Amino acid sequence: MESEERRRQILDLARQAGSVDVVQLAEELGVAKETVRRDLRTLEQHGLVRRTHGGAHPVESAGFETTLALRTTMHVGEKLRIAKAAVELLGDAETVFIDEGYTPQLIADALPHDRQLTVITASLQTAASLAARDNISVLLLGGRVRGGTVATVGQWASGMLSGFVIDLAYLGANGISREYGLTTPDPLVSEVKSQATRISRRRIFSGVYTKFGAVSFCRFAEVGAFEAIITDTRLSQTEAHRYSLLGPRVIRV
Repeated sequence: MESEERRRQILDLARQAGSVDVVQLAEELGVAKETVRRDLRTLEQHGLVRRTHGGAHPVESAGFETTLALRTTMHVGEKLRIAKAAVELLGDAETVFIDEGYTPQLIADALPHDRQLTVITASLQTAASLAARDNISVLLLGGRVRGGTVATVGQWASGMLSGFVIDLAYLGANGISREYGLTTPDPLVSEVKSQATRISRRRIFSGVYTKFGAVSFCRFAEVGAFEAIITDTRLSQTEAHRYSLLGPRVIRV
C-alpha cells in the first residue's frame, strides 16, 4: 500500500470511529508501528488529526464534522463532569444561551430545578428536553436544521439572537487554540456562535481535551472573551496555564 493511500485510510478510520490506536492500526494495515506514527505525524502537520498518547483523533474541518450521535458515545464521563462544573458557574443568571452539541446538552440537563430560567438555544434536542421543565422557559431559534447536529442555523437564527441581551452563554467549539481562538467548520454555525458571543454579558467555554490545539475553518471568538474554560484533566496543567494567561479561568475536572 502506498503511503498516501495508507494515510487516507487511517484518516477515514479516525473519522469513522472518532479516534485511532497506533497498535491496532499497525496490525490492521500490516505495517510497523513507527510507520503508523510517521503517518500520524504527517496527518497532524496537515491539520487533519491531533496526536494523543498511543493514537490520534480527527480534527473537524470544512470537509468533515462528527455527528451528534457519535459525540454521545465519546468521552461521556468527562463531558458529564464538565457539564456539572459549568452549571456551578451559573451565578445569578436568569437568561442563558445553550449552544448546540452534546456537552451543552448535558449542561442543559444539569440546570437547577429550583429557580426560574429562560434558555435560548439552536438545539432542537436541548429545547425538547427542557420544554417539560416547569421552571424553564425555552426560546428555540428558527432557521434551517442541520441534520448532523439537529440544530438551527442561518439568518433567522442569528437575527433572532441579535435582539437579545443574555446574561450567560454556554458555548462549545470544534477547536480551540491560543493562536486562532475558537473555531467551527460551518460558516452558518460560526455566525450563530459569534452572535451569541457578542450579545452575552458572560461567556463560558466547555469542551474535552481533544478540542485544544485543534483549528477548524471559521473563527468566531477569541479565548480572552471567556470568563472560564472548563475541560477535563487530560489537558495538562502546563497547557491550561498557557490558556489562562489569555484571560479566562481554566477549570480541569
